[in-house]
Amino acid sequence: MTDLQELYQSVILDHNRKPRNFGALPEANREADGKNPLCGDEVHVALVLQGDTITDVRFTGHGCAISKASASLMTAAVKGKTRAEAEALFERFHTLVLGKDADAGKDLGQLVVFSGVSRFPVRVKCASLAWHTLKAALESEASDPAAVSTE
Repeated sequence: MTDLQELYQSVILDHNRKPRNFGALPEANREADGKNPLCGDEVHVALVLQGDTITDVRFTGHGCAISKASASLMTAAVKGKTRAEAEALFERFHTLVLGKDADAGKDLGQLVVFSGVSRFPVRVKCASLAWHTLKAALESEASDPAAVSTE
């Protein structure tokens, strides 16, 4: 394993063990539930959208290390961003995990740790579940939970 792969693995394991922004968000005005029925990963994303800005975002749920780490890193990445910025980040991340990113995620900060996921197609859904759920939450009506499945 290369030093870079070891670093990526340690970042994923750290966010799995100590996820950031994990827990309920009672004041959320947008939320969605996501489920990957193939592996059992489940995530609930809740956020506070003030005007066009995500002022707070949290997640709950359970799943594999990749799924949980992705949700943790996602919440850190989108907090304080506008809806358009978060949606653009979703597109960039999705391109990365599908292995179609010509820049290999160079401008994605810590999210680049998921660049190797494309080599394991079954793991792409693990890495992208929270992101699809975030997108569903952003598209939901205020306080009307949406649902997404990665079947």
